Amino acid sequence: MKVILLEDIENVGKKYEVKEVKPGFARNFLIPKKLVKLATKQNLKWLRDQQEVIEKVAVEDLKQVQELASKVDGEEVNINVKVGENGQLFESINSAKISEQLKTMGFDVKKSQIKLESPIKEVGEFAIKIMLDHNLEAEVKLIVAGESESKKEKED
Repeated sequence: MKVILLEDIENVGKKYEVKEVKPGFARNFLIPKKLVKLATKQNLKWLRDQQEVIEKVAVEDLKQVQELASKVDGEEVNINVKVGENGQLFESINSAKISEQLKTMGFDVKKSQIKLESPIKEVGEFAIKIMLDHNLEAEVKLIVAGESESKKEKED
């Protein structure tokens, strides 16, 4: 029985693929759970329309991601943190903090897209890779600057 998959189904196929499945599997499991549609002429036309819409959305999404990658690539991200007398940071810099700082700069980058091998625990400059959708990459320069605790105490 030919069916159109409405979702990714393990060991069967991906969303919007036309697959041949056993009739009992389709009648007893796939159709009642609304995971498939029968591959009729009308449903195949619907599938072509869906694929056109998905293609247009994907092209638009790719343009937006390329635009973001070109804007964020090479940017400098400054993060100021408190440091102790020996130069140790009171907090480590992780992908969430970098993402937060990028958002304040106007870039919509998720923390999962920022690739850090381990949290940064020292003052300095670091090259940070950002893995965007559609396998696009960007690199930002992270500058971690310290604010001394002792200076603030003396000012008070």
